[in-house]
This record gives sequence, structure tokens and C-alpha cells, in this order.
Amino acid sequence: MAVREPAAGLPGPGRDEEAALLFERAHYRHDPRWLLPVPPRLCLACALELLPEPSVSLVRKKHVLSGFRDALMRHASLVMQLVAQDQRVGIHFINMLFGLLCSVEDGSITDLCIEVLIQLTTQLKLEQTIHCLLYECHKELCNMPSMRGSLATLTLLGKLVDAIPALADKLVMEHSDLMEHLLRGLVYPSEGVQAAVCYLYGKLYSSPVAAEMLLGHFREKLCPLFLSTMDGAQTKELKINCLGLLRQLLKYDLFVSMIMNKSALGESTESVEGPPGETSLPLVLKKLLLSRDETLQVASAHCITAVLVHSPAKHAPAFIHADIPEFLFEHLSSSSEVLVLSSYNCLILLAEEPLFFSKCHTVYGIESVVRSLQGILRMNNTELHKQGLLLFAQILTRQPEEIKLFTSSAMCRDAGRALQEAVNSPVLEVAAEAVKAISAFLRKDHQSALPVLYKELQALLKAMLSRCADFSQTPLNWRPLGHASSRDSEKTVLRRGRFLLSTLEGFRNACRLAVEFQSEPSAQENPFTAPSAEKEDTLEAFSEFLLSACDSLCIPMVMRYSEQATHPALMEVFLSVLHSLFVIVPHMKEKFSKKLAASSFIQLILELKARFCRGLSHSALNQVCSSFLYHMCINLLSAPEKTGPPSQEELSAVSELLQHGLPQISSRSPESLAFLSDCQSVEGATRQKQYCILLLFYLAYIHEDRFISEAELFVAVRSFLLSLQDQGECPPLVVFRASIYLLAICQDKDCVLDEAVVGAIRKLLEGISDLHLVYTHHPLLLRLFLLYPELMSRFGHRVLELWFSWEESICEELDDVASAGQPTLPASLAALFHVLRSSPSTLLILLDLIYSSPVDTARKVLIVLRTFLRRNEDVQVGGLIRGHFLLILQHLLVEHGSSPSEASGNLPLLLSLLSLVQLRNESEQELDSMAMKLLHQVSKLCGKCSPTDTDILQPSFNFLYWSLHQTTLGSQKRAAAVLLSSTALIELLEKILALTWAEEGSPRTQLLSSAWLLTASFSAQQHDGNLQVHQTLSVELDQVLKALSFPKKKAALLSAAILRFLRTALQQSFSSALIALLPSGAQPPPAPEDTVLAPLGTSQVLSLVIGLQNLLVQKDPLLSHACVGCLEALLDYLHARSPDVALHVASQPWNRFLLFTLLDAGENSFLRAEILRLMTLFVRFRSSSILSREEVGHVLQGAALADLSTLSSTTLQALRGFFLQVQSMGLLADHSMAQTLQASLEGLSPRASKAQPPLQDMICLGGAAVSLAHIRD
Repeated sequence: MAVREPAAGLPGPGRDEEAALLFERAHYRHDPRWLLPVPPRLCLACALELLPEPSVSLVRKKHVLSGFRDALMRHASLVMQLVAQDQRVGIHFINMLFGLLCSVEDGSITDLCIEVLIQLTTQLKLEQTIHCLLYECHKELCNMPSMRGSLATLTLLGKLVDAIPALADKLVMEHSDLMEHLLRGLVYPSEGVQAAVCYLYGKLYSSPVAAEMLLGHFREKLCPLFLSTMDGAQTKELKINCLGLLRQLLKYDLFVSMIMNKSALGESTESVEGPPGETSLPLVLKKLLLSRDETLQVASAHCITAVLVHSPAKHAPAFIHADIPEFLFEHLSSSSEVLVLSSYNCLILLAEEPLFFSKCHTVYGIESVVRSLQGILRMNNTELHKQGLLLFAQILTRQPEEIKLFTSSAMCRDAGRALQEAVNSPVLEVAAEAVKAISAFLRKDHQSALPVLYKELQALLKAMLSRCADFSQTPLNWRPLGHASSRDSEKTVLRRGRFLLSTLEGFRNACRLAVEFQSEPSAQENPFTAPSAEKEDTLEAFSEFLLSACDSLCIPMVMRYSEQATHPALMEVFLSVLHSLFVIVPHMKEKFSKKLAASSFIQLILELKARFCRGLSHSALNQVCSSFLYHMCINLLSAPEKTGPPSQEELSAVSELLQHGLPQISSRSPESLAFLSDCQSVEGATRQKQYCILLLFYLAYIHEDRFISEAELFVAVRSFLLSLQDQGECPPLVVFRASIYLLAICQDKDCVLDEAVVGAIRKLLEGISDLHLVYTHHPLLLRLFLLYPELMSRFGHRVLELWFSWEESICEELDDVASAGQPTLPASLAALFHVLRSSPSTLLILLDLIYSSPVDTARKVLIVLRTFLRRNEDVQVGGLIRGHFLLILQHLLVEHGSSPSEASGNLPLLLSLLSLVQLRNESEQELDSMAMKLLHQVSKLCGKCSPTDTDILQPSFNFLYWSLHQTTLGSQKRAAAVLLSSTALIELLEKILALTWAEEGSPRTQLLSSAWLLTASFSAQQHDGNLQVHQTLSVELDQVLKALSFPKKKAALLSAAILRFLRTALQQSFSSALIALLPSGAQPPPAPEDTVLAPLGTSQVLSLVIGLQNLLVQKDPLLSHACVGCLEALLDYLHARSPDVALHVASQPWNRFLLFTLLDAGENSFLRAEILRLMTLFVRFRSSSILSREEVGHVLQGAALADLSTLSSTTLQALRGFFLQVQSMGLLADHSMAQTLQASLEGLSPRASKAQPPLQDMICLGGAAVSLAHIRD
């Protein structure tokens, strides 16, 4: 090495420190190129002379080594440049350091030497340097008489191989005899040496090549020695290095087998005198698990895991016999996440061995697992969550049913709540593991601890389903650009499918649990619930929850997912869930089936079968689809909505048909239609399959799932029926019902069936005992039967009877509803009305139904007919109905002439219809011979009734009354003559009128009202036409006056009818040949002044006036018109007999109060017909105290300013009468105003004078016929 001049002093603060790094007495000779140019100012030449110098203290040597190490760490490249200047220098420096390493016993110096040697070797990367160092190590170990001083060398070799892994192969191949020295070190009584040997072995066995070469060495020599060393290790260092070596060995299956075989040998000799030193690995690792050092516990668990991953079935029994699971379960309560995770991994592998369960380790550890889950779920460690849930799921899944896992319901509740918390995790992988664990948790043997906590199970299932729903609703990231995002979206769909499948499997297990508990009486409800408490925690409530959850969550999720992808396994589980719900909630299976059918599930199943189940593929899915479809169809057919329930025999036949046919159906809809249309010779299984297809289409259509084109299905069904006819077959009733229903539904409105099809239908129908067996309630089916004469003539009566038997709510809604402003008719009625318009002869069938059907059905027919007649006034069917009714009536009178009330109970309904037909006739229409015959027959019918036959008499009186008032004057006279000739009718009227004053046994007010109105009409017609009277009708006048003076409450119509009668009598001056007015018992002789008023007395007149005033105050429009008319007739009668009395009555002060009471209804309230007529009456009799001249002027002025065009004809007539009366009395003060009013009235006079009572004047009040014109005019 070159010599230089003596170095100048080293100025600066680090002078003393850097001086210590130099060898002062030799440094001046060294070339500056060996000096490090940056601090620390280290001279390589000084280090080479100083370190081997015996006179230099170890402290200074240690300082130099430390400085060199620091320089290597800080300035590795500069130091390497110094060393690499001369290769010989580098080799010399390494030899010198190795010599120092072997010569000193100070551990800190040896550590520094090893560290510097490793850094130099790895940095220089010189093969010669490495070879040199290995050679020195080998030589040192070989020359060493004992292993006492081998620690440093062994440590250097271990760290060197660790730094340069390729040296392991070189060391084994080129220095193989070194292994013998390592074995010597392993038995040397120094755990430091043993630890170094184990460390070196671990690095050697980390190389697969070296491990293979050392296989024999391990088998023959190292294995027992190593196990013994590990078993006896006391220091942590040795234990850790042993575990490190073990971890390397356990990577290879062959070494695992050798170690475990040696362990098995050790275990087998434990009970006898065996060779010393034989040690079992499970027991060694168990000892480490029991240590209080967490690092050793984790390492031990890792080693157990490393063994088990090779073959759990082969190696797990040894660990289980060593009670390893017991201690692993104990470690689950540790606060160390690493230790808990390691324990989880071990237990997961041990759980693959049945012995793990049969030794009852799970029963011992399940509580630890649950508590551990509760704890780790509060941590933010996803891997820990996943492994914990995986272990729990493994235990729940593999636990034998005969060994009860949960010994109390409290433990079961804790487990369920932990799973509920886990499934709500925002991390999908954790939630997925939780769902699998929930699926395994829902097993009968896991839930058998009483009481069964159904509410907890509901909460758990709800959380699982909600988590799945949330995941399924997250939007997909579909992007049009690139394929990466599309692939990501496809992966998301797959993940959703897997998660949904796991969720459905869990829900299926819950359903299976509910089914299994149905046979367990003790599981029906909580036996500890108080008798008075509300029983929510029951199997019944849980079953209903399952149905509700499936309906609201499972079905929508599956339907939403099926829009993106369809997986057979998922659909198989889904359909098995739906199938199980039929068993779980049997009382809801029909309703649930109907909802499924209405939600297109028949179409869904058929599409699934067509897509996946052709041939023999997906046989499990085909079986599930067929089974579910079978039970749904049976449920639908057992509780039909639009047809009668099938007999048990019919249901059994259909059941057998579906069981054999459904598994064979796997074709798409067009193929099924073509198969159904096959007109060739069809026999056996082929025909059965056609029946099945037809039934499926029928059930789909009847629940509004029309996935088949109507036109195509119509053609197919038509061909099917013709095929049946050609082969002379008679299909099962349910199949024939389906055929004619589909034919009716799918038939185009403009399409007409050919005679062949109609003939085939008729022939098949004639072979059936009753039409209800094949009837399905639908308007289009009704149309089919009524459209074709061949079907209507034979089956029209029965099909209409069936149709009305099914109609309930519609008929109720139509009852008593006026025709004007009615909403659109329902489809069923619209179809019937269309047929009635196109074929009025159908009305005759309806008339027969009214007469011959039960009362409820007849009433429905009447309501429908009444609605039809009101809505279709242009349809002239009156003659048809009246002619048919006349025949019915004649037949009835012949059979039941003595007592008509004993005839058909539907007679009142027929009479009501007759009244309605009469009401539809236009006024001023002559009564023809048919009408006269009906009048005669109805009057004859009435004469044979008693006053108590109200149901017959009320519609009969309505018909007679309307017939009298809705025709011309000539016809009225003829009709009255016919009716007056019926003495029985007149006698009946007399009896009914007498019942008006009866306290008990009085008929309904409506019948009394009709009787009084009829009597008034008869009296007027007889008097005006001077008709012959065959029987007089007696009436007690005093009772009439009393009834008006003290009227009954809520009997306005009756009062109006009596007033109409009294008005008629007054107009005739009580001189009617028909009416005989009788006194009520013994009467005192009349006063002289009453003689002129006879048969009335003054007191009676005044009482009657007061009664009329009281009735007017009620302000009932009909009653007001009747009161004013009667008052007019009374004043006319009094004026003719005694003008003074008439004037006295008209001038009563109470009349003014009455008038103003009637006028308080608002502005222009006088413009009402009854008030105008009343004021006209007061003006006529010059009652100025009642209505003064000024007030008359105000009334006329108000009328002149009003819009008269808005007034009714009745009001205009009354106003014109008032104006003319005022004008005739000379009370017009303002002539200009009078002229204006007169001009307005003259402009409207044609309307007022020619106005006829409109059709709506003929009304029905509470069931009684009333002509407003008759009451008013």
C-alpha cells in the first residue's frame, strides 16, 4: 500500500471522533485514496492495520467497526469504491473480519463483524469473495473440536444465506459434510447454538432444491432431533427459530408426512416404554399454544394451519386428539387480532374433520365463537370478519343433527343478533359470508331450544333480505366506451347473482324450518307466554311473515335480477321457496297462487322450461318448475274466481293430468300453439300434453296474463275443438271449460265462428249434464252463447241464469240510479246490453228469468233490464215485453186466480218492469188493444189481492196510474171505463183508503198514496166523462179533513195524495157518482149558516185552512203545489156557496205571515209557481191586507227585471196568470213597467201556453208513481 506524507491536523468539531477511526502511527503512510471523502473520515488502510493489532483495545476496534458499518449504511457506493479499488484488499478485509469474528468472544463485536461482513459480501457481489467466506466458515467448523465457539460462524452462515438465498443450494451441494456439524450443534447444550443451527436449517430448507437434497438427511437424522429440540426449548429465540424451521418444512407435503408420522409414532409409544426423545408435533405445538407469549401462540397456530392445509382429513385427527381445538377456542377471546385470525384459520381446517364434531369440541367452543364474533364485528378488520363468519358457517353446517349445538334460547338469540349485525356490514364480502352463516343457522336442530325465538328469526331474515335488496338496487356502471367497464358491470351482475342465491338459500332454509316445526306441538308458540298476552312470537306469525317477506322482497328482487341475467340454480331455489310457502301458509295458498298467476308466473315458468329444460338438461330445475306449476294450477283450480269449484273427482283427474303432462312441456309459445293446432290423429300422451297446454293458457288468461297472441290462440283452440269432434273425443270438463273460455276471449269482435265450430261446441255441451260445469263468468263468454242462435236457443236461458248468479256488486251499484249522468257501464253489462240491442228476443229470456228464478236472481235481472231500458230509450221493446208479460199474467191468473199472492214471488218484480215499460211510453199516445188487455188483467189481479199484498199492489197501482195519465184524453176515458168496471178493484181501494186512519195494520205510506191518487183519478175521469159506475167507493169526509188538519210526520206524499183527492171532490162540489162521502158516526145537526156549505161546516173549513197553511210552511215542493191547488178549489167552492165566507178565509191575517214565511228564501224567491199561484189567489179575492197594491207593484217590477227565459213552463204559466189577474183587477200602477212585463210574457207566451208536462213529470217517489202535473194542475 502506497505511503504518503504525514497528514495535517484534522480541524473541525468532529476531530477527536474521527481521529479515533484512524491508526495514528500508520495513517501517515497511507495513500489518500483509501480515505473516505465524506464524514465519517474513515481510512480503509487504517482499519486493515488496526483491527488485527493485538495492542488495540476491543473498545476501539468496536468503534472502528461501528464507524465502518455506519459509512456502509450512509455512503455504500463510496465505501464500495474504496474496497473495489483492489480485489485483493477486499478479500483481505473479509478474511481479517472473519478472523476477528472467530477470535473475539464479545457478542457486540461479533454482531458488528457479522453485519459488516454481510453488507460487504452482498454489496461487492463477487463470486470469489462469497466462495472465500464460505470456505473459511466451513474450515472453521471442521477444525473446531467442539461446538462451543461455533455460534458466531453458524450465525454468520444463517444470515449470509438469508441475504443471498442462492447460497443455500451451493452450501448443500459443495459443503454437504457441513450438515453433520449442524447436527452436532443441534445436540450441543447451548440454546444459542441450537437457535443458530435452526435458523440456518430454516434458510436452507427455504430453497426447494436444497430441501429436496436434504430430504434423506431430514428423514434419517434431523427429524427426531429437531422435534426433541423444539419440545425442550426454553428460550424464546430457540422456540422462534424452531418454529421458523418448522414453517419452512411444512411447505412440503413430504416433510409434513414425515413429521406427522413421527408424531403418530411418538403418540403410540406414550403409553408404553418407548424410545427416548420421540416427540409428537401436536403436543409440542399445544405447549406453545399454552404459553403466555402471543408471538409463539400465533406462530404455533400458523404451523398447525400449515400442516392441515396439506390434508385436513389425514392430519386433523392428531391435533383433535391432542385437544388443540379446546385451546384455539380459548384464544378467540384474545384482544389480538392476529391471534384470533390465526385461531380462526386453524379451526376452519379442523372443522373439515368429522372427529372435530363427534368429540364435541363445537359444543364446548360455540359460545366462544359467538362472543368472538360479537367482539370482532366492532373492529375494522374485514379479513377477520370474513374468517370468523366462515368458521361459524362451517360449524353450523357440519354439526351433526344428533348433537345439539345451542343448549339455550339465549345463546341462540346471541348468535342470531351477531349474524344480524354481520349481514348489515357495508363490506359485501363480509355480508356474503354472513348470509351463508345465516343459511346454516336456520336449521331445526339449531333452533330447537325452547322457546323458539320467532321474532328474533324474523328480524334476522328481514336484515338479510334488506341487505340483499340494497345491493341489488345499486346502479350498474354501464358505459358505451371501452370494454373494461362492461366487464366490470358483468362481474357486478354475477356478484349480485351469487349474493341473491345465498340469500334465497337462507330464506329457503327458513321456510323448511317453518314446515318442520308444523309437526312439533311444542314449537307452535312460546310456552312461557302469559295466556292474556298477545301471542306474536308464534309459528303462525312467523309463517305469515315469510309469505309477506317473499311477496314484498324476494319476488321483486328475483324479477329485477332476471331482467339482467337468468341462472338455473337461482331460479331453482326461488321456485322451491314459492312452493314451500303453499305448505307453510295453507290458508293463503289460493290467494297467493292467484297473485302469482296475475304477475305472469305461468309465462315465467314456461319460458324457464323452454330455455333450460329441453331434453334431459337441468332435470332438477325441470322437476322444481313442474312441481311448482302443478301446485299453483291445483290451487287456482280449487278456488276459482269466475267459475264454480270443481268436484273432488274432477280435481283428481286434473291432478293426474298435470302430474304426467307438465314435466313433458318444454317448448316455446309458438311451438306450443303449433302443437295445440295439430289436427292429425292425436292419441294418448300427446292429447294429454295438449290438455295441459290448454289449461296453462286458460289459467294465464283468466288471471290477465295474456302472453300469447289472441288471434293465434283463437286459431289453435278452434283447430283443437275440431280435432276433438273429428275423433269423437269428449275432453275432461275443465279442459272443455278452458277451450270455450279461450275461444270467447280471443274471438275478434268482427269475426264470426263458422258453423262447424259452433256445431262442435253445441255437441260437446249437449253431452254435459249442466252448463255450470263448464261455465266461466266473463262478458265475452256470454256474448258467445247469445250471439249464435244455435247456442242461444238451447243454452241461452241457463247461461243468463249463471251470468246473473255471478253478478253481485254491479247490480247493487245500478239499483235505484237515475239514467242521466251515469258513469260508463262495466264491461260485463256493456256486452249484455250490446246483445240486447242486437237481439231484442233475448229480453224474453230475461222476462222468464224474472218470473221463474229465485228472488235474488230475479231482482238482479230486473235491475239490469231497468238500466237497459233507461239507457236505450230508442230501442222499441215495449210491445215485446208487454205481450210476453200478458201471457205470463194470464197463466198466473188461471193457476192462482183465488190467491195471486201464493204465485211466484217474483210477480212484483215483473209488475215493476211493466210499470217501467209503461213509463217509457210517450205522452199523448193512444192505448192499443194490448195495453187495454193489460189494464184489464192487472185490475183483475188487484181485485183478487188483499190490502196486505203490498208487493203486488204497489207496482200494479203504479202501472194503472201511469196508464191513466200518460195517454190521450180519449184513451184516458176508455182506460177509466175498463178500470171502473172492476168492482173488486173499487172495493179494494175502499178498504185500503179506510186503512189510512187505522192505528195498526196500516200498509206502507206509498201504497196509501197510490190508492188516494188512483181514487182521485177515477173520480175525475168518471165525473168528466159521465162514466157508468158499477160500484161506489165510500170515504169518511171527517177523517179526510182530520188527516189534513193533523198530518202524519214524514208523510208528505200521502198528504199530497189526500189533498189531490179533496181538491177533486171540491172541484166536483162533492157530487161524484163514484165517491160516497160518509159521516163519521153520529153528527149534531148543522148550524143554519153551515147549511149552505154542506157537507162542510164553517169550523171544518177554518180547520182545513189552518192545516193547509201548516203544510205550506213545510216548503216541500210537491206538497206546496198540492196545498195551493186544494186552497184554490176550496175558495172556489166557498165563493160559489158563500162569497162572504170565501172572502173571510182569503183575508185571514195569518195568510200574510204565511206568504212572507214562504218568501224568505232569497232574492226573487216569489218566482216560484206555488207562490205566484198563492199571490194570484189573494189578488183575486182582493185581500189587500194580505198583499197590498204597493207590494203587487214590487212583485211585478222584480218580475220585469228578472231573466224570464230561465224559468220553467210551470212558473211562466203561474206568472202569466198572476199578471192577468192583477191586470183584470186594475192594480197596475206603473203602466210602462206593466207594458215591459207584458211584452216579455207575450214573447214567452207560446212556450207558456203550449208547454206540455215534460216526461220527467212522471216520477217514482219511494216506489209510488206520481204525475207532477196531476198534483199541480
